[in-house]
Amino acid sequence: MKDFFIADAVRFENQNVTSYFCLASIGVREKKTGGGQYLALTLADKTGQFDARMWDDFADAVQMCKEGSYVKAQGQVSRYPPNAQGKFQITLTKLRHAADSEIDTADFIPTTQFDVAEMNAELRGYVAAFSNEHLRALVLAFLDDPGIGPAFLAAPAAKRLHHAWIGGLLEHVLTLVRVCLATAPFYPEVDPDLLVTGAILHDIGKVRELSWRSSFNYTLEGQLIGHISIAQGMLHEKIALLNAAAVVEAEENETEAVVFPDRLRVLVEHMILAHHGKLEFGSPKLPMTPEAMLLSALDDLEAKFQTLRNEFAAAKLAGKSAEETTEWVRSMERALFDSKAWLADDKAEG
Repeated sequence: MKDFFIADAVRFENQNVTSYFCLASIGVREKKTGGGQYLALTLADKTGQFDARMWDDFADAVQMCKEGSYVKAQGQVSRYPPNAQGKFQITLTKLRHAADSEIDTADFIPTTQFDVAEMNAELRGYVAAFSNEHLRALVLAFLDDPGIGPAFLAAPAAKRLHHAWIGGLLEHVLTLVRVCLATAPFYPEVDPDLLVTGAILHDIGKVRELSWRSSFNYTLEGQLIGHISIAQGMLHEKIALLNAAAVVEAEENETEAVVFPDRLRVLVEHMILAHHGKLEFGSPKLPMTPEAMLLSALDDLEAKFQTLRNEFAAAKLAGKSAEETTEWVRSMERALFDSKAWLADDKAEG
């Protein structure tokens, strides 16, 4: 097991460390002052990631160390800029490829703190309670698919921003479903079964958009198409299979086939296409139905609060006091402030 994790950086400031990392990115850059090149890297483990720089003797490392591989690195941990507000990074003196035999993958892949089986059972319980049998059959067609269900339980919800850990997609979806069910009674315009269906399926395309073997990254399909369009295609495929099965059953029983209602298909598809809320955020359509509007708002809120939790935890690990804001959060275009911790600190001092 690793004896240094990135989250420990505050305890090792200005000290030399030797440890194993996953190489999230690597590239050769020109020095701003001229006079040669340097190696810019991003190193990661299950607790986070930080930048690394290697100024000399890195030719062999460039040849042997590839993005997504494991490496052994030695260097000094410091802040940049060199002040209390600076972010931790490491200046490397040694870097080499690490063999699989040297690696415990549990050190590198962050995992949900919750029990996956329990979360799955709770989610299925909500689906079983649907009064709309068509929506229930649709959601179960995804969850019971051997090519989708297991991936849905394991996938992260994102490469980096929120719920970026094994089981993160399930955790995000379950939390969103809980919030949807708690909120829906205040909005009688909303169909609860339809809303929860959207909550479960809105990010289903991420099981094919993302990869999560040694690190989290985008698949080629994810880069070229994206999870919204992938999910739209998956929805069409599932409904076609449900309808084909309904036709076969009707022929065997000599009854009329009960196919998936096309109006429901349109409404579910709209929620998938509109859940990012704005065109500039990647949604090809703006939310136009009550369910799509509520889903988009709650999905955004749930993701933001997980980012908030991550930033508060990072600030605490970095040694920040309750009176300080977090680092600038690029995805939210602001720094954040832990009001609860600040009030608790005031009580402790009093």
